[in-house]
Amino acid sequence: MASALFHARLKAEREDWEQWLVDSAGTWATEGQAASANSVKAMASRDLDISKHRSKEVSEAFLEMFDLVLTMEISHKEALRVEFPRLAGRIFLLSEMSGPARNIEDPYGLLLKDYEKTAQEIEGYVETGFAEIMKRVALAGK
Repeated sequence: MASALFHARLKAEREDWEQWLVDSAGTWATEGQAASANSVKAMASRDLDISKHRSKEVSEAFLEMFDLVLTMEISHKEALRVEFPRLAGRIFLLSEMSGPARNIEDPYGLLLKDYEKTAQEIEGYVETGFAEIMKRVALAGK
């Protein structure tokens, strides 16, 4: 959901949005799984289609493609920084882009209302942290 929400914001804000690589991978994901039905519904209510999304397992090669890696949970950030110390300077929490570090809980397996709540929370962080994200990506690209 975070990838779709960020990509939508990027498309609304930047003429060069198609040149950006925005993707997602799971810290403990199983490769190739479809997005949960409630994720698809939560995004559809925002006119975003993630029905073709398939999960990817995070790897160093995957992370190397990105100037900035944003996680949802502190444990994910810490795990990635430990496993890929060379890339640690690229790895942050989404919440850190607009304020103090805090977890965005994964609603996996819960009700649609829980997915909607998480989507709304992610949307808020994307909105309030967008300028900081752009700043960090620009700095990393230099």
